[in-house]
Amino acid sequence: MTLTTTTASRVIAQLRFDRRTVALILVLPCLLLGLIAWMFDGTPVLDQFGPMLVGLFPLIVMFLVTSVATLRERQSGTLERLMTTPLRKGDFVAGYALAFAALALLQALVVVGFALAVGMDVLGPLWLVVVVAMLDAVLGCCLGLAASALARSEFQAVQMMPAIIFPQLITCGLIMPRDEMPQVLEWLSRVFPLTYAVEAMQRLAAGGEWADVAGDVGVIALFIVGAVALGITTLRRRTA
Repeated sequence: MTLTTTTASRVIAQLRFDRRTVALILVLPCLLLGLIAWMFDGTPVLDQFGPMLVGLFPLIVMFLVTSVATLRERQSGTLERLMTTPLRKGDFVAGYALAFAALALLQALVVVGFALAVGMDVLGPLWLVVVVAMLDAVLGCCLGLAASALARSEFQAVQMMPAIIFPQLITCGLIMPRDEMPQVLEWLSRVFPLTYAVEAMQRLAAGGEWADVAGDVGVIALFIVGAVALGITTLRRRTA
């Protein structure tokens, strides 16, 4: 546990001085929500889609940041040097997940607070909205950790995002209600984690309570655990 927290502390210390990454994590989702609120001012669009976007934007941003950051550790030789110490792959992945979970909590608070400030109305408990947004960001982080194992360059890491995220965007219910999709696509949507993130936010926006989203939250948590396990299994010390 000490090695995990040490790794998490190192990652957070590095990110503190990386202003562009901090801006990407905290400012970009707010900027996108602000543009939507401005474009559709006076319409119910923000109330209808805002909660889903509050869960979606952090997942995408954290996926991108984590996959690139992990790959950079391998390319720079940092991971290979760390592996000569008692640090294990599990400590490394868990440390990264813990560090970005802390950032995810901060991101969720900032994004949800900004969305409410620009006029988004949520009928469900706000603390649950923050929890789901944080879990979505953590999920994006863990998926990024797993995806980074398949990339050999930062460009390839960026390419992983449309390959992994875009199919989920199409089938999660954001563009079309899932029950109106072709049956094959509806079945496919059930194996994608983003579906449950969007469902949870939709239910909270409509006034849902913990009992209404507990199942979705549980599925998201299982995907997080699975992504961490996959990241530990596939993590390589360096990029060939």
